[in-house]
Formats: sequence, C-alpha cells, structure tokens
Amino acid sequence: MPDLQRSKPADGSEAILAALLEDGGVIVEDLLPRELLDAVNEELDPHVESADPGMEHINPAIGFFFGTRTRHVSGVAGKSRRFAVDVMCHPLFLELCDRILLPSCAHYQLNLAHVIDRGPGAEAQLLHRDQLVWNLVPKPHPELQVATILALEDFTDEIGATQLAPGSHRWEPTREAEEEEIVTAEMPAGSAVIYLGSTIHRGGANRTTDRWRRGVHMSYTLGWLRTEENNVLAVPPEIARGLPERAQELLGYRVHDAIRKGGGYLGMVDLKDPVEMLQKGEL
Repeated sequence: MPDLQRSKPADGSEAILAALLEDGGVIVEDLLPRELLDAVNEELDPHVESADPGMEHINPAIGFFFGTRTRHVSGVAGKSRRFAVDVMCHPLFLELCDRILLPSCAHYQLNLAHVIDRGPGAEAQLLHRDQLVWNLVPKPHPELQVATILALEDFTDEIGATQLAPGSHRWEPTREAEEEEIVTAEMPAGSAVIYLGSTIHRGGANRTTDRWRRGVHMSYTLGWLRTEENNVLAVPPEIARGLPERAQELLGYRVHDAIRKGGGYLGMVDLKDPVEMLQKGEL
C-alpha cells in the first residue's frame, strides 16, 4: 500500500519540501499550537453553526460535488483574524510557496480559504486535481497551486479525512487512480496535509451518524492567475486595512509587479498599488 510521509515543523521546510515534491503530498503533524487552534475554532464557531448544508451553490455541478451534507464557510481570512495573521501567513506555507510558485510569478496570492465541515453521511468526493480549475492554461505549465487541508479537529478515516494518491502529480493527465492507490490522511487536530495542485485527491466519506469533520481548505496560486475566491470582496478594505501588510498582499491587494521579469503591472487602482493605498487610508 502507498503511504504519505509525515513530518513535524521541527524537521524544517527543506525536508517537508522534499517529501511534498516526491509524493505530491505530505502530512505535517502538530503544525498549529493548541492556543492558535482553539482561537481559530472559537472565531469560526458561529459561522459554522449558522452554515446551511443544503445551501444553493454557484451551479448544479458544484452542488453535486459538495453534496448536501457539508457546511461551508467561505472568506475565512475575513472572519477569523487569527487565521489571516497566523495561519494564512504561516512561515512554512510561505516558504513552500517561495520554492514552488515564486519562480513562475512576481508574487503568489491566496487562492481561497474556506471551512469544509463534512457531516454524517457525506459521501466521498469525486477524485480530482485542484489545478484543473485553470484548465485553459496552455500545457506544459509549472505547478499552479500549493494547497492544504488543515485539521481543526482529529481527522480519521471514519469521519472522512482527506484522501490522496501519492505520486499522482507525475502521472499522465488521463490516468485515473485506483482505490488501492489512495491513502487516507489521518492526523491529529492542528496538523495539515499539504499537497500540490496536480495531485489527485478527494474528501473521504463520513461514515458516522453524529460527528462532523471540520477542516479548512486553503490554497495559494500564481499572482497572475484569477483566483477561485474573489478575496478582495471576501475580505473588503474595511477589514483588510487592519491586517498586516503581508496578509494584505496575499489577499490580492498588492499589484503583481513583473517589471523586473520583463512584464508589467496587474491589479492597479488609479495607477497606484492598492496595498499602499490601504496604508495611506485611501482605500
């Protein structure tokens, strides 16, 4: 049976990067300290409790993909300050993005951050590669995304822990994963499974009758790509201006300045950099 390598933050970003590039995914245990984990959960509790598992999705295909037994909370960086400051900007995530994404852009950005709280009876998702949302990018292309599922409670196979196909980031695009090639990322609360946008994965089936599986799906992508979540609207200026500048940049308020790479500017407002306008109170 295949398996995923496991690391801890103390192992260092180089070792974690090596495992990620080798298998397409890696489990980092105990990434978030208990105090931070509890604070993020507390800030998210009211939003999760009010979320409707039967919500109307953007189109029927997305509704079918998520099903009717999953609670979603989008725009997490605008609903939990501790998440925006200490999770989205976590040094390990940024170090991995520096190595994987930064060679292909002037700077990378948050793609999306949302709670996926899979309830009793939630069926396993279809196996998929996240980066196929950008299926019109000409091939071959570099890695477009670094993603993670953060366990806000213990992830077990029974409650639908994330499942991945190790090595699938190197497969031909048409190759599908067999069940015996799938690994379940069981991990304690505060841990994360980090994977590439080209890695085949899915949310597992929740086979319990009374337990929810709360996690946060967060991903980063190249600064010149359109993001899945409109983060500037999800975290509007009145919230963003109170966040650290690095968080503002990741949320898309920094222009993508590719002048030094022979390109141009993307994302200007009045020919200015929005992140500087935030600092000056102009936004």
